[in-house]
Amino acid sequence: MNKMIAIIDYGAGNLRSVTNAIKKLGYQAKVTSNPGDVIDAAAVILPGVGAAGDTIDSLEKLGMIKVIQQLIQQEQPLFAICVGLQILFSGTEEGGWHECLGMIPGTVKKLPSGLKIPHMGWNQVKQRITHPLFDGIPDETNFYFVHSYYAELDDMSVVAGTTDYGVPICSVAIKDSLVATQFHPEKSGEFGLRMYSNFLKMALSGR
Repeated sequence: MNKMIAIIDYGAGNLRSVTNAIKKLGYQAKVTSNPGDVIDAAAVILPGVGAAGDTIDSLEKLGMIKVIQQLIQQEQPLFAICVGLQILFSGTEEGGWHECLGMIPGTVKKLPSGLKIPHMGWNQVKQRITHPLFDGIPDETNFYFVHSYYAELDDMSVVAGTTDYGVPICSVAIKDSLVATQFHPEKSGEFGLRMYSNFLKMALSGR
Protein backbone atom coordinates (compact mmCIF):
# COMPACT_ATOMS: atom_id res chain seq x y z
CA MET A 1 0.00 0.00 0.00
CA ASN A 2 1.15 3.51 -0.81
CA LYS A 3 2.11 5.19 2.46
CA MET A 4 2.83 8.63 0.99
CA ILE A 5 1.81 11.67 3.03
CA ALA A 6 1.11 14.69 0.81
CA ILE A 7 1.05 18.29 2.04
CA ILE A 8 -0.72 20.52 -0.49
CA ASP A 9 1.38 23.50 -1.55
CA TYR A 10 -0.78 26.33 -2.87
CA GLY A 11 1.48 29.12 -1.57
CA ALA A 12 0.25 29.20 2.05
CA GLY A 13 2.76 30.53 4.55
CA ASN A 14 2.81 27.78 7.17
CA LEU A 15 4.00 24.90 4.97
CA ARG A 16 7.35 24.65 6.70
CA SER A 17 5.91 24.43 10.22
CA VAL A 18 3.48 21.69 9.11
CA THR A 19 6.28 19.78 7.34
CA ASN A 20 8.52 20.10 10.43
CA ALA A 21 5.73 18.83 12.70
CA ILE A 22 5.26 15.72 10.53
CA LYS A 23 9.05 15.19 10.39
CA LYS A 24 9.24 15.44 14.19
CA LEU A 25 6.80 12.51 14.37
CA GLY A 26 9.18 10.42 12.26
CA TYR A 27 7.27 10.62 8.97
CA GLN A 28 8.47 11.87 5.60
CA ALA A 29 5.91 14.06 3.81
CA LYS A 30 5.91 15.22 0.19
CA VAL A 31 5.13 18.92 -0.28
CA THR A 32 3.37 19.09 -3.63
CA SER A 33 1.21 21.21 -5.92
CA ASN A 34 0.59 18.24 -8.24
CA PRO A 35 -3.01 16.94 -8.14
CA GLY A 36 -1.79 13.44 -9.14
CA ASP A 37 0.41 13.18 -6.03
CA VAL A 38 -2.50 14.21 -3.86
CA ILE A 39 -4.94 11.66 -5.29
CA ASP A 40 -2.34 8.88 -4.86
CA ALA A 41 -1.42 9.75 -1.26
CA ALA A 42 -2.42 7.63 1.74
CA ALA A 43 -2.89 10.80 3.82
CA VAL A 44 -3.27 14.44 2.74
CA ILE A 45 -2.78 17.62 4.76
CA LEU A 46 -4.23 20.94 3.57
CA PRO A 47 -2.56 23.79 5.48
CA GLY A 48 -4.33 27.10 5.84
CA VAL A 49 -3.10 30.66 6.18
CA GLY A 50 -4.55 33.84 4.67
CA ALA A 51 -7.92 34.68 3.13
CA ALA A 52 -10.39 32.02 2.01
CA GLY A 53 -11.06 33.67 -1.37
CA ASP A 54 -7.34 33.72 -2.24
CA THR A 55 -7.01 30.11 -1.09
CA ILE A 56 -9.87 29.01 -3.36
CA ASP A 57 -8.34 30.94 -6.31
CA SER A 58 -4.90 29.37 -5.74
CA LEU A 59 -6.32 25.84 -5.44
CA GLU A 60 -8.47 26.42 -8.53
CA LYS A 61 -5.42 27.44 -10.61
CA LEU A 62 -3.62 24.25 -9.56
CA GLY A 63 -6.59 22.05 -10.48
CA MET A 64 -6.83 21.07 -6.82
CA ILE A 65 -10.50 21.90 -6.05
CA LYS A 66 -11.96 18.81 -7.74
CA VAL A 67 -9.17 16.68 -6.26
CA ILE A 68 -10.00 17.77 -2.70
CA GLN A 69 -13.71 17.18 -3.34
CA GLN A 70 -12.87 13.73 -4.73
CA LEU A 71 -10.75 12.84 -1.67
CA ILE A 72 -13.66 13.69 0.63
CA GLN A 73 -16.26 11.88 -1.50
CA GLN A 74 -14.06 8.76 -1.68
CA GLU A 75 -13.31 8.97 2.07
CA GLN A 76 -9.56 9.25 1.59
CA PRO A 77 -7.87 10.67 4.73
CA LEU A 78 -7.61 14.47 4.64
CA PHE A 79 -6.61 16.88 7.44
CA ALA A 80 -7.57 20.51 6.72
CA ILE A 81 -6.25 23.36 8.90
CA CYS A 82 -7.66 26.84 9.69
CA VAL A 83 -8.62 28.38 6.30
CA GLY A 84 -8.47 24.78 5.05
CA LEU A 85 -11.44 24.06 7.33
CA GLN A 86 -13.32 27.19 6.24
CA ILE A 87 -13.14 26.47 2.50
CA LEU A 88 -14.88 23.10 3.04
CA PHE A 89 -18.18 24.91 3.63
CA SER A 90 -20.76 26.21 1.16
CA GLY A 91 -19.36 29.75 1.14
CA THR A 92 -17.61 32.49 3.06
CA GLU A 93 -18.49 36.13 3.74
CA GLU A 94 -14.79 37.05 4.00
CA GLY A 95 -13.99 39.87 1.53
CA GLY A 96 -17.49 39.68 0.02
CA TRP A 97 -19.24 36.42 -0.80
CA HIS A 98 -17.08 33.56 -2.12
CA GLU A 99 -18.36 30.14 -3.10
CA CYS A 100 -16.33 27.43 -1.37
CA LEU A 101 -16.06 23.64 -1.84
CA GLY A 102 -19.56 22.84 -0.57
CA MET A 103 -18.46 19.63 1.18
CA ILE A 104 -20.05 20.59 4.51
CA PRO A 105 -23.29 22.62 4.60
CA GLY A 106 -22.72 25.95 6.34
CA THR A 107 -21.45 29.51 6.01
CA VAL A 108 -18.23 31.12 7.19
CA LYS A 109 -18.95 34.41 9.02
CA LYS A 110 -16.97 37.12 10.80
CA LEU A 111 -16.53 36.69 14.54
CA PRO A 112 -18.94 38.93 16.51
CA SER A 113 -17.94 42.57 16.99
CA GLY A 114 -16.86 43.63 20.47
CA LEU A 115 -14.24 40.88 20.59
CA LYS A 116 -10.55 41.22 19.89
CA ILE A 117 -10.21 40.18 16.24
CA PRO A 118 -8.38 38.17 15.09
CA HIS A 119 -8.98 35.54 17.75
CA MET A 120 -5.31 34.90 18.38
CA GLY A 121 -3.65 32.70 20.97
CA TRP A 122 -4.48 29.68 23.11
CA ASN A 123 -8.03 28.53 23.73
CA GLN A 124 -9.73 25.38 24.97
CA VAL A 125 -11.23 22.74 22.72
CA LYS A 126 -14.21 20.92 24.21
CA GLN A 127 -14.44 17.42 22.75
CA ARG A 128 -18.00 16.70 21.60
CA ILE A 129 -17.45 13.11 20.51
CA THR A 130 -15.13 10.21 21.33
CA HIS A 131 -12.85 9.66 18.35
CA PRO A 132 -9.35 8.23 17.69
CA LEU A 133 -8.26 11.77 16.70
CA PHE A 134 -8.46 12.69 20.41
CA ASP A 135 -6.53 9.64 21.71
CA GLY A 136 -4.24 10.76 24.54
CA ILE A 137 -5.50 14.37 24.36
CA PRO A 138 -7.35 15.53 27.51
CA ASP A 139 -10.72 17.24 27.08
CA GLU A 140 -10.48 21.07 27.13
CA THR A 141 -6.82 21.04 26.06
CA ASN A 142 -5.60 24.43 24.79
CA PHE A 143 -4.71 24.78 21.10
CA TYR A 144 -3.35 27.77 19.18
CA PHE A 145 -5.78 29.87 17.10
CA VAL A 146 -5.34 32.72 14.60
CA HIS A 147 -8.56 33.61 12.73
CA SER A 148 -11.18 36.32 12.23
CA TYR A 149 -13.92 34.14 10.70
CA TYR A 150 -15.69 31.01 11.89
CA ALA A 151 -17.97 28.38 10.38
CA GLU A 152 -21.68 28.40 11.16
CA LEU A 153 -22.85 24.88 10.39
CA ASP A 154 -26.17 23.63 9.02
CA ASP A 155 -25.18 20.05 9.90
CA MET A 156 -24.14 19.78 13.56
CA SER A 157 -23.33 16.07 13.22
CA VAL A 158 -19.83 16.89 11.91
CA VAL A 159 -18.94 19.02 14.97
CA ALA A 160 -16.33 17.07 16.96
CA GLY A 161 -14.91 19.93 19.04
CA THR A 162 -16.07 23.42 20.04
CA THR A 163 -14.33 26.49 21.42
CA ASP A 164 -15.94 29.56 22.98
CA TYR A 165 -14.97 32.98 21.70
CA GLY A 166 -18.04 35.20 22.04
CA VAL A 167 -19.91 32.44 20.20
CA PRO A 168 -19.41 28.66 20.21
CA ILE A 169 -16.98 27.96 17.33
CA CYS A 170 -16.71 24.62 15.56
CA SER A 171 -12.99 24.09 16.22
CA VAL A 172 -12.87 20.44 15.07
CA ALA A 173 -15.02 18.97 12.28
CA ILE A 174 -14.94 15.26 11.44
CA LYS A 175 -16.83 13.61 8.57
CA ASP A 176 -15.83 10.05 7.60
CA SER A 177 -12.07 10.28 6.83
CA LEU A 178 -12.08 14.09 6.76
CA VAL A 179 -10.65 15.89 9.79
CA ALA A 180 -10.53 19.70 9.98
CA THR A 181 -9.42 22.07 12.74
CA GLN A 182 -9.88 25.82 13.09
CA PHE A 183 -6.69 25.96 15.19
CA HIS A 184 -3.12 25.19 14.10
CA PRO A 185 -1.93 21.83 15.49
CA GLU A 186 1.62 22.58 14.25
CA LYS A 187 1.71 25.60 16.60
CA SER A 188 0.03 23.82 19.51
CA GLY A 189 2.94 22.01 21.16
CA GLU A 190 2.79 18.42 22.38
CA PHE A 191 -0.97 17.90 21.94
CA GLY A 192 -0.98 19.42 18.45
CA LEU A 193 1.69 16.91 17.45
CA ARG A 194 -0.35 14.18 19.11
CA MET A 195 -3.34 15.11 16.95
CA TYR A 196 -1.28 14.85 13.76
CA SER A 197 0.12 11.53 15.01
CA ASN A 198 -3.40 10.20 15.69
CA PHE A 199 -4.57 11.28 12.23
CA LEU A 200 -1.60 9.63 10.48
CA LYS A 201 -2.02 6.42 12.47
CA MET A 202 -5.68 6.26 11.39
CA ALA A 203 -4.83 7.11 7.77
CA LEU A 204 -1.90 4.74 7.36
CA SER A 205 -3.53 1.81 9.15
CA GLY A 206 -6.78 2.24 7.24
CA ARG A 207 -8.83 2.72 10.42
